[in-house]
Amino acid sequence: MAECSVCFRHCRLNEGQIGFCRGRICKDGVVQARNYGKVTSLALDPIEKKPLARFYPGSRILSVGSYGCNLRCPFCQNHEISWSEEAERFNETTEYISPEELAATAQYYERKKNIGVAFTYNEPLIGYEYVRDTAKLVHEAGMKNVLVTNGTTEIAVLEELLSYIDAMNIDLKGFTDRYYQDVLGGDRQMVLSFIKRAVQKCHVELTTLIIPGENDSVDEIRQMCRWILSLKDANGETIGQNVPLHISRFFPRFHMTDRQATDVPHIYQLAEVARESLKYVYTGNC
Repeated sequence: MAECSVCFRHCRLNEGQIGFCRGRICKDGVVQARNYGKVTSLALDPIEKKPLARFYPGSRILSVGSYGCNLRCPFCQNHEISWSEEAERFNETTEYISPEELAATAQYYERKKNIGVAFTYNEPLIGYEYVRDTAKLVHEAGMKNVLVTNGTTEIAVLEELLSYIDAMNIDLKGFTDRYYQDVLGGDRQMVLSFIKRAVQKCHVELTTLIIPGENDSVDEIRQMCRWILSLKDANGETIGQNVPLHISRFFPRFHMTDRQATDVPHIYQLAEVARESLKYVYTGNC
């Protein structure tokens, strides 16, 4: 039996057993990335779609995803490749793309304003080894690496990647332990620690999807933004005011169709609350 060290779950796996995330497996007595190089999605996206509003605006980035996730968000928009039964088939049917091939593809698309590679769509850090190996080659080619993540990962994993990552969009899905544990199956404290470390090394933007009746109170958003405001850089200087926050509108989907889409005026209200603390606040899906 071996223990996975990627996230808070620390899955203990017997030989051949697959972890909760579906992307890691115990093989030869070691837990490793089962989804290494298994690419389910590849697209040349506007950088703003990540979303990143203040990192090379107007550029494009080659966006790549695999399969699997360590959370269980009932509103997941990418559930087919994240955690539904359908995602399981990708292990056998998905094309393998090596780190060298992906880095070369990123270079090829420089002619179309591509600045590098974004690891996104599913949770990329459950297969962090592929992110690490590819990102190193992308950097060697003089291009940028972007990570779009839920931030539910041990700091030791983050440290393996930070030298190669130029920007992140991290989901800060809410600001109560109840919401993270009962609705998402996650760990809020792990996410907060991840964000604190990430802002010390690279450009970070945060995203909060507003779910009616769950994380949509003015008090919660105000408390969350005050915490963001306190973030510090590697020198101990407070930089939180300049960390961009994206407040996004929810639409019913997947297993969460029991409520209406978030009211647009409420999104705008929460954005104004966020601006009490933060300089850069953006609204999405409105």
